[in-house]
Amino acid sequence: MQFLRNRTVIGIICIVFSLIICFAVTPLFNRAISEKTEIARVVKEIKKDEEITADMVETVEVGAYNLPESVITDRNSVIGKFASAELQPGDYILTSKVADEPAAENSYLYNLNGEKQAISVSVKSFANGLSGKLQSGDIVSVIAPDYKKQGMTVIPPELQYVEVIAVTANSGSDANTGEQTEEGEDRELPDTVTLLATPEQSLVLAQLEAEGDIHLSLVYRGTQENAVEFVAAQEAVLAELYAPEEEMSSEEASGEEAAEEEQTEMAVEDSMEE
Repeated sequence: MQFLRNRTVIGIICIVFSLIICFAVTPLFNRAISEKTEIARVVKEIKKDEEITADMVETVEVGAYNLPESVITDRNSVIGKFASAELQPGDYILTSKVADEPAAENSYLYNLNGEKQAISVSVKSFANGLSGKLQSGDIVSVIAPDYKKQGMTVIPPELQYVEVIAVTANSGSDANTGEQTEEGEDRELPDTVTLLATPEQSLVLAQLEAEGDIHLSLVYRGTQENAVEFVAAQEAVLAELYAPEEEMSSEEASGEEAAEEEQTEMAVEDSMEE
């Protein structure tokens, strides 16, 4: 009888638990599964470091169950930010995959304000680029062998002091050799150097790039405050080289107009005499 009584108690307990599961736990579980929430989802491929625009993301309603806590629900909160990883159409956007600014290695491209340009020149030999020792922020002089095919090696006045903003390897990755590499890892050698230049300087650099070798000599490496002084000195030279021609004074203009009128009158008199 004791055994039967125990089995009865166990049965009753099982029935009670079943009822709790059916009428309490299951509805809560179903409710959790059926809950919906809005999230931001990618609709166009977004490359790493690319700025996210309104046409790249959309707001969709999905099941809230088992969503990552870091998923972004507000579409507007990602517009204007930069992708820190490549995103494909249909991807949810996690907070770890967006950043307020682009990656440090490309940030210099987002600081251009229209007054100056970024232009790259080839490092055709190891020596031409200071043996791979150049770094972002360096001030260099651009040396042109056989300048304008005149047989002279000169530093063009437009390129006495130019700021380096990137040193790039053939793979496309930054190769500033000031960065330490892990033991046993091969260091990538620079293939191009990107300079911050005015439109006038860019034209000279493009001409030198097309004509032949370019050598870069290091002028200054140090604080940004001191580097600005070199840039200012170069800008002063450019202002003199490319100063706009002064307009003629009103007296000179009126004198030229009088001379033209006199010549016209003389031509009319000559034609009448004939």
